Amino acid sequence: MKKLGPGLVTGAADDDPSGIATYSQAGAKFGLGLLWTIVFTYPLMVSIQLIAARIGQVTGHGLATNIRRHYPAWLLYSLVLLLVIANAINIAADIAAMADAARLLVGGMRHAYVVFFGVLSIVLQVFIPYSRYVKILKWLTLALLAYVATVFVIKIPWGQVLVHAFVPSLNLNADAITMIVAIFGTTISPYLFFWQASQEVEDQKADASARKLKGAPMAYARKVLNRIKSDTFIGMGFSNLVAFFIILTTAITLNANGVTQIETSAQAADALRPIAGEFAFLLFSLGIIGTGLLAVPVLAGSAAYAMAGTFRWKNSLEMRPMAAKRFYGIIAISTLVGVAINFMPIDPIKALFWSAVINGVISVPIMVVMMLLASRRDVMGRLTPPMRLKAIGWVATGAMAIAVVAMFWTMVAAPG
Repeated sequence: MKKLGPGLVTGAADDDPSGIATYSQAGAKFGLGLLWTIVFTYPLMVSIQLIAARIGQVTGHGLATNIRRHYPAWLLYSLVLLLVIANAINIAADIAAMADAARLLVGGMRHAYVVFFGVLSIVLQVFIPYSRYVKILKWLTLALLAYVATVFVIKIPWGQVLVHAFVPSLNLNADAITMIVAIFGTTISPYLFFWQASQEVEDQKADASARKLKGAPMAYARKVLNRIKSDTFIGMGFSNLVAFFIILTTAITLNANGVTQIETSAQAADALRPIAGEFAFLLFSLGIIGTGLLAVPVLAGSAAYAMAGTFRWKNSLEMRPMAAKRFYGIIAISTLVGVAINFMPIDPIKALFWSAVINGVISVPIMVVMMLLASRRDVMGRLTPPMRLKAIGWVATGAMAIAVVAMFWTMVAAPG
């Protein structure tokens, strides 16, 4: 646990309540048919997160700062604005899911839970220094084990599971393509790039003996890069394993019993109760709250890092609030906007859809810029990524571009 850090937290934050909803929809609607997407996206996710982490450690700066230094201002402003908007909508959806899960478990008023979880997230980020707060985030990743545990309280046909995991389904209609795009967008999200790069920088600042890798002795650089590699492989592996189990659980329980329409993670938890039992329902619901407490800070924090890097603000979760007012202000504002959206007459499902659209659109140019940054010797020095990592990174970028084109194609082709 001591060696694991940014990669583990980033991977776990990817399985946020809105992500859980997407994976639950995939399992409920298509059964085991889309399990292969999780296996397929794992190396792609690892490669692009390794690139982001590498940029942070080598340069000593987050993604926004690096983009500002080497690319036109209009590109940076456009990407960061869309990122902040998408993150606020995602925060709203995640807080709503946490509130619904809490209401399912103990009753009470939904809006009261919305305010409680929003304020709690702000207080934890603003008033607890990074060195202590990151330990809380690491322990919150254990909430995801709820989705692993759920599998062991239901009967699983493992032979069929293995076939569907490694043999892609070729029966792809418009609905299936839309769901595959949603899985891609949920798994490979821009806020994860910004967060992991910035957390690598935070780790440097928190360790008095650490330094940026550009210009550092090669022995030291290799040691740090090996730590990043292990952390990212394990973190993304954990993330995809949990996603795999959520699809598996909902496929075996909901889809097998004719429950094919799920819109939110809380609906998935509630639907499990009569089919898989009270214990499975309890695990699923508690997991939603735990992952939300992990994901909302990552969403708000990534927006704050992006804004701070864009406008050269002081930024660090280790700083006191008064020393980085604008940085912490973005964290608070992003979270409060997410809370406020839950009091507006806005359909959270449609809002989440448009958040996914925005994330999909901006992920491609961000990934292209990241790949170009990582390949530049004036940025990375001797530590440009090895050819294999660059190749997989470009494959991930291409796959995401294809997913975005497919998303727009399904939107245009959809009736009405």
